[in-house]
Amino acid sequence: MAAVVASVVTAVPGTAHAADNLPPEQPLVQDLRTNSEPCATGDAPAYVATEPFVTAVLRDPVEDDQPSEANMVSGEFEAWWTDASGAEQRRTYASSYPLPSGTAQRWQLPPDVPADTVVSWHVRANDGTAVSAWSSEGAGAACRFVIDRVSPNAPVVTSEEYPADQYRDGVGVYGSFTVDSPSPDVVAYEYGFVGGPYGTARPAEPGGGATIRFLPQRNGPDYLTVRAIDRAGRSSTSVYHHFFVNAGRAPVAHWKLADAAGSTSAAAEKGTAARAGTGVTFGGAAPTGTSLTSTAALDGSRQAFLTAPAPAVDTRGTFAVSAWVRPARTDRAMTVASQDAAGGSAYVLGLRTEASGPVWSFALGDARVSGGAPETGEWAHLLGLRDAETGDVRLYVDGRPVGTAVRAVPAAATGAFQLGRARQGTGYDRHWKGDLGDVRVHDRVVVADEVTRLAHRQPKRLGHWALETATDGASPGAAGDGPLRLRTGATIHRGPDGSCVPDLDPDCPDVPYALVGDGHLTLDGKAGHAVADGPVVDTSESFSVGVTVRLADPEPARPMTVLSVPGTYADAFKVRYSPSARAWQLVVPKRDKAGAPELVLSQIVPADGGQGQGHHLAVVHDDATDTVKLYLDGYTNAGATAALPTSWRGTGPLQIGRGLTARGPGEYLRGDVDEVQAYSGALRDRDVIGLGGGGEPCLC
Repeated sequence: MAAVVASVVTAVPGTAHAADNLPPEQPLVQDLRTNSEPCATGDAPAYVATEPFVTAVLRDPVEDDQPSEANMVSGEFEAWWTDASGAEQRRTYASSYPLPSGTAQRWQLPPDVPADTVVSWHVRANDGTAVSAWSSEGAGAACRFVIDRVSPNAPVVTSEEYPADQYRDGVGVYGSFTVDSPSPDVVAYEYGFVGGPYGTARPAEPGGGATIRFLPQRNGPDYLTVRAIDRAGRSSTSVYHHFFVNAGRAPVAHWKLADAAGSTSAAAEKGTAARAGTGVTFGGAAPTGTSLTSTAALDGSRQAFLTAPAPAVDTRGTFAVSAWVRPARTDRAMTVASQDAAGGSAYVLGLRTEASGPVWSFALGDARVSGGAPETGEWAHLLGLRDAETGDVRLYVDGRPVGTAVRAVPAAATGAFQLGRARQGTGYDRHWKGDLGDVRVHDRVVVADEVTRLAHRQPKRLGHWALETATDGASPGAAGDGPLRLRTGATIHRGPDGSCVPDLDPDCPDVPYALVGDGHLTLDGKAGHAVADGPVVDTSESFSVGVTVRLADPEPARPMTVLSVPGTYADAFKVRYSPSARAWQLVVPKRDKAGAPELVLSQIVPADGGQGQGHHLAVVHDDATDTVKLYLDGYTNAGATAALPTSWRGTGPLQIGRGLTARGPGEYLRGDVDEVQAYSGALRDRDVIGLGGGGEPCLC
């Protein structure tokens, strides 16, 4: 055992005599670490990959007569083991200098500590006058570790659902991957799939295999990367399990509800036909931007239902049910789809009323998730999902999750599948009043991207004006779109025609290039503007409008509007440049009344103050989510997205270069405008990037 050298303390005014000194405290086992792990004692030593460093928090009590003493303390460490010949070996270490009481002190074990051998260590504190008891004495214990210098063998990966190099099941279907290393000391498997998830799987006991569950989110090639980790933290080499995922399985039941007027049942794309009550009328309107051609209207009476004779899916497993819906009222509970069970319904997808107003709802057994804001006469896409793997019940409205997922354990349901009503005891209630279409039931997880695609409404182009030319004061639209009519102060500028080169020919006019293409619209800032033959977009519904603009003045003296759709007294929306904010702003009045206050819903500050080669601006109103976004050069940010719970329909024509003010038309733009584009529906972020370049966004 290491010798302790006693210190000689000289009496100095203001310091304690040796006789007054309190010895340091015995180090506590819970304050000791081998590397960063707690002290391991007894028959369960810690395993480390190389010589560890050990640390201990050492404490020296405040002297009774010297409360302001610094209480400096150093550490004395000792490690020991039995070598191959049976002889005991010891190594010691003392701190080079004392540290304040309560500080962690550290010793890096020397390189001659052997591998595959149980090594013990303890520590005591020294205040220069006295030493504490060893941390292993009395109620304490010695810390123990083993150095393991051998990395584990790589694991073997197998999967029944997704075997190597084969196409199997598909998106939305869980699969198991078994990973197993032949090394007996493996305690974990670190893994990752392309794009995630990433995680750690642990065997039930060291050296055992583990199972990784995976839910494919996309079809096509994928691979799993795995490496084994042993109890010393050593890693094996990585192995790769390549596999291929099929597209998601088709619904097990599917009714488009696009049957001919006068039909008494709904034909099934998959499953059995659904008998229609007399309160069902086929041939109704379909949501625009979808592949549906018509839907079924239910009148809300007791005969407003469609029913299939058998369950569409086993409600004890994973399933999803979805539909396009348009309620004709929102003041009472109504059912979109349900499944008969003993004395009631196994699940109900529909609309319910709460104190805060109507909400969409998906109930399974005693669990319910609610959210969204149903609006009378407006289409919405609903999808309720039960994931048996996690036990979660989720609800999606217009492709987005709403509410909070809940856990549910449903019972078996053997009764009929219902549309437009839910079973209550021996009868039915909560009959639907409104339209239903494209009802689908899946026996798998419908993943987030699929939900988005099911709910997507393809925007439709309403107008595209390249502003290349004008004839008789009108600039034509593309593909038969009506013209933009140029008012006084608005002219078409044409770029150079390429017939000569100014630098080579002194007689060649030096003509500025157009913003986009061969021409653009130039506005004088006094009265110049252009108007369409109508509003073009319905501002009360989802719409998207884009424009390319360049200001003529680096520091304009007043606000200038580039896009607007007016009502009688105010613009339903306008996009303007504000010199005080140095930003492009999206402005909406509260109502179409004289003097109605204007709200700046969002704004973006351009880096060049609106100058340079021009900017692409876009406004996207998504009526499904009651939001509106302003984009600059194809991008938006959190500050440029705002809630717009109510919007009104502008009745005036789409205007380029002016807006309505309290004194009438004004805020005339001085600058250049190009590539005006308008769509019904809300463009996605990736589609907005395609605006302003002279072509059409992909919309794919």
